[in-house]
Amino acid sequence: MRRTRALRLSATALVAAALLAGCGTSGTHHEAADKPAAISAESDSPYRGTAVDPGFAKPDLVLTGTTGKPYDLREKTAGKTTLVFFGYTNCPDVCPTTMGDISAALAQQPQSVRDNVQVVFVTTDPERDTPKSLRTWLTAFGENFTGLSGDLAKVKKAALSVGISVEDPKKHHNGTVTSDHGTQVIAFTPKDNQGRVVYTHGTTVDDFAHDLPLLVKNTR
Repeated sequence: MRRTRALRLSATALVAAALLAGCGTSGTHHEAADKPAAISAESDSPYRGTAVDPGFAKPDLVLTGTTGKPYDLREKTAGKTTLVFFGYTNCPDVCPTTMGDISAALAQQPQSVRDNVQVVFVTTDPERDTPKSLRTWLTAFGENFTGLSGDLAKVKKAALSVGISVEDPKKHHNGTVTSDHGTQVIAFTPKDNQGRVVYTHGTTVDDFAHDLPLLVKNTR
């Protein structure tokens, strides 16, 4: 079994180390201004994603869900393994690929696991990603997926609280719009609602499939 390091990093340290990926641009990654914090300890982890200690508090975020009604992230996902991703539907690469990989991993799970996993896609382009358009886009990935849209300032604050940077959408001369955002998926475990595992861009379907049952069991 492949094991990754469990990094003893604070939320502030991960913010400093966060990367931005330009969806639909040249794909160049931009490092955050601060230097990554030093790792103070490491140990074996059962997860293929990166286990973090201490974990992240689930963002206190209320936006509009795909039903058009207010969606309280903490309230609606309490007691479930929750994967949170910040992105936008017009992204031609990272966002649909990540959602597709999670969807494929979920399809490999027994019903007992699928019933206890919620995937929350928070748009970084709320001007174009309305609740209706989010629902249409997410339907292809399955019933475990919900989308949130709303005040970008709230979205940026929530993302930063879990170590993810989000920039304002950029409108280009050719009429296209891109949204630079961190590509991490944060997994919150069900018993404590803490963000315990981080998945970076490049995580495979097999990696997600391996970790989902462990996350549901709240393995630490």
